[in-house]
Amino acid sequence: MTDKSTPWPTELRVSKDRKTLSVAFDDGERHELSAEYLRVCSPSAEVQGHDPSQKKTVPGKKNVGIMKIDPVGNYAVRIHFDDMHHSGIFSWTYLNELATERSKHWGGYLQELGDKGLNR
Repeated sequence: MTDKSTPWPTELRVSKDRKTLSVAFDDGERHELSAEYLRVCSPSAEVQGHDPSQKKTVPGKKNVGIMKIDPVGNYAVRIHFDDMHHSGIFSWTYLNELATERSKHWGGYLQELGDKGLNR
């Protein structure tokens, strides 16, 4: 159930320090996504809510790490973070969006933190 125009991951690799996920796509792109970025942008209802008005700003995740990654069918992965969060299912489409639209997502997150007086 993926759009054929969406790049498909060919490799997922967690860094030795558990702080970065490297994702290679079949279009030749390779991206490094920090554990912090993935955690604060988790697609889980706990973070995203059930509609845009319920979206949460998650502070204090600067030092979060990735414990493990489990496949979910052939369309996604579940990332287990060392703060025990593991309810988000990262589809290939969403991972690609996080990789290609990093400045939008990360910039928005930093702006929300500043607006709410919260720290990374």
